Amino acid sequence: MCGRYVATRSPQDLAGLFHVSRWNPEQLLAPSWNVAPTDDVWAVLERPDRGTGEVARQLRALRWGLVPSWAKSVDVGAKMINARMETVHEKPAYRRAFAKRRCLLPADGFYEWQAVPVEGRAKPRKQPYFISPEDGQPMAMAGLYEFWRDPDVADDDPSAWWTTCTIITTEATDAAGRVHPRMPLAIAPAHYDAWLDPTHQDPEELRALLTTPADGHLNARAVSPAVNDVRNNGPHLLEDAPGDDRSDPGGSGG
Repeated sequence: MCGRYVATRSPQDLAGLFHVSRWNPEQLLAPSWNVAPTDDVWAVLERPDRGTGEVARQLRALRWGLVPSWAKSVDVGAKMINARMETVHEKPAYRRAFAKRRCLLPADGFYEWQAVPVEGRAKPRKQPYFISPEDGQPMAMAGLYEFWRDPDVADDDPSAWWTTCTIITTEATDAAGRVHPRMPLAIAPAHYDAWLDPTHQDPEELRALLTTPADGHLNARAVSPAVNDVRNNGPHLLEDAPGDDRSDPGGSGG
């Protein structure tokens, strides 16, 4: 699964990188080195303009943890932070969003954990690894988004509608696979248009666009265990793990 990631780029940078034509400058999210489920995250998506009907590429803040339109409570989103690539096109919670509501979730990289035996202790400790593209370029994680209407809020209240998202995952390979069996999927820049196009709805063609981040050229290194606590944040979380020389389990990520 993908349960934490890093997203530090500004909306101005993201708008340029992803050729966004519309975003609200008043909508701000602080850089985060410890993005966690139910946090608000930046997403790139395409939707028709309400006035003209013209499809525009937008940058929006969405809540991580998809809530299907038929859900009775927003709380279900905390359990739906990931959608499996193998079944995303057929699962009731995701299939409509996969057909019509796809997005990109920009990230610097993501975290996974590996159990490390500790001498004299029955339970192993959890060592976090930061996994990111070797070239330092941002990842465009493949995501889905959905709208949910809160039945307990009045129609004229803007908070009546929630927009939530999930990350599509697959079996892990290369550096990520040596740490954890699952990893997020990504969309290559050449396929942004096809992935975001809401009129593109062929399941097999869409699944063919899903790729390993950075074509598998990933680096995995042990980082500070401070990231284990979702209350911790800041660039210090990416510091090398103290006293741990296992910066890349099993070799280089290339």
